[in-house]
Amino acid sequence: MRIVGGKFRGKKILSPLSDNTRPTSDRVREMIFNVLLHNPAFGPSVLIDKAVLDVCAGTGALGLEALSRGAKSATFIENDRTALSILRANIKDFEASSACILEKDAQHLGKAPSPFDLVFLDPPYGQNLILPTLIQLSSQGWLSPEAIVVIEIGKNEDVPSLPFLSFTTERTSGITKAVFSKYTQI
Repeated sequence: MRIVGGKFRGKKILSPLSDNTRPTSDRVREMIFNVLLHNPAFGPSVLIDKAVLDVCAGTGALGLEALSRGAKSATFIENDRTALSILRANIKDFEASSACILEKDAQHLGKAPSPFDLVFLDPPYGQNLILPTLIQLSSQGWLSPEAIVVIEIGKNEDVPSLPFLSFTTERTSGITKAVFSKYTQI
């Protein structure tokens, strides 16, 4: 796996040897960032100087890709010990001084240290973690007004309809579906 765009383009990302973590593939990341940067609903400024949150971060590929493409900072939420070890190594290798790791369960986040402009949510597929995590993100102040939330799920899964999210578009690549939405404070 490698970073597909920006100042770190081509830089290798460490991946786990076990099946406990499913890193976002290069192809899916490229698709996600193409939509973010070229869809009129978002545009090129979606990343520049933005605070990014990578929930269920795994290797940190999405947050590191965002940093490579101009994000101001990236905060990674992960609680799997193996994934945390790889995530720490990747952040160190990238010398990402604007990166922060929070060892938390995505379903029990607690109050946010500050709100985030762009959020990637990539929990394990098929474990019904989307709804409780989205509710935590909204109710605990993790989302800035009009934050962009990108949810990565299995291609046969659906994101529950919630009053604080408006869905903009979705794309499928292989076994993965990416759902792009905007947050609206209620």
